[in-house]
Amino acid sequence: MRRGNPRRTSRCTPIHDPLCGLRPPEVSRRYLLAGGIAAVVVALDLFTKRLAALNFVEDRVVVIPDFLEFTYHENPGAAFSLFQSGGEIIGVVVIIILGVVLWSLRTERPTTEVVVFGLIIGGAVGNLADRVFRGPGLLDGRVIDWIDLWWIPTFNVADMAVTIAVSVLVIHSWVTN
Repeated sequence: MRRGNPRRTSRCTPIHDPLCGLRPPEVSRRYLLAGGIAAVVVALDLFTKRLAALNFVEDRVVVIPDFLEFTYHENPGAAFSLFQSGGEIIGVVVIIILGVVLWSLRTERPTTEVVVFGLIIGGAVGNLADRVFRGPGLLDGRVIDWIDLWWIPTFNVADMAVTIAVSVLVIHSWVTN
């Protein structure tokens, strides 16, 4: 049996408390799950980018000939080398998307969506870190891409996380509707 929140009073209205009506433990669980997934994605992304910067700048590593190589590429654009000349704009858009995703987590969501949001947050933060810390000015840094599949532009772990998240979200929406 679940007990009510002892801090919540009958005078709880959205005017006095913008979080009125939310159940804090459930909101916290959503943020913890999404944040945990995001932290893993960011850690993997930054670690693998560091390995790429140390090992693949001079040489490519052919994993499967004519299919998969590890290389070092600095990308001023978005995922998969799109929008090459819009680094600052991409950075601002990413910050806005992060805000929307974080705001969306405050409401009840299926676990699948919380996981997807964690992947999106992790991918966005991983690439945003490169934009902030790998350039001469704020948001104009280049993102390190290092996975080269012959049929698509070079990408990284953050790009994979966002791509997987969007794919799962589309499939989840299609299946549930």
